[in-house]
Amino acid sequence: MRQHLKGYWLLSWIGLFANLVALPLIAYVVSSGPPLYIANISIAISLAWPAAIIGIVASAGLLAERKWGVIMSIIALSMVIAGALPYGVIRLILENDLIGIAGLCLLIVIVNTSALIYWTLPNHRRNIRF
Repeated sequence: MRQHLKGYWLLSWIGLFANLVALPLIAYVVSSGPPLYIANISIAISLAWPAAIIGIVASAGLLAERKWGVIMSIIALSMVIAGALPYGVIRLILENDLIGIAGLCLLIVIVNTSALIYWTLPNHRRNIRF
């Protein structure tokens, strides 16, 4: 008999919906206008959209209870942190919008770091059907 981990299903579904919502949100930020326009395009194409797509695939793997879903979620969360943290800090310094996009990026980093800690727990490698 399998033992289910606390929060597994909730975080899997939240991850799926969050990544689906992230795709149009990234497009909105890219089309938002002149401040940091080139940075918005380059971050969106190189990190944000690929991380969201990998996150969707990872959530599908998690919902199917596959080991590769945990691995891909770690990769997707790491990509989000690697892109959102420097972007949020630079945007905060240059635009001074803690309540705007910079604050949202830093909040996303905090949430994704918490999720990354959750998915790297060793119990995920022991208790899930593979």
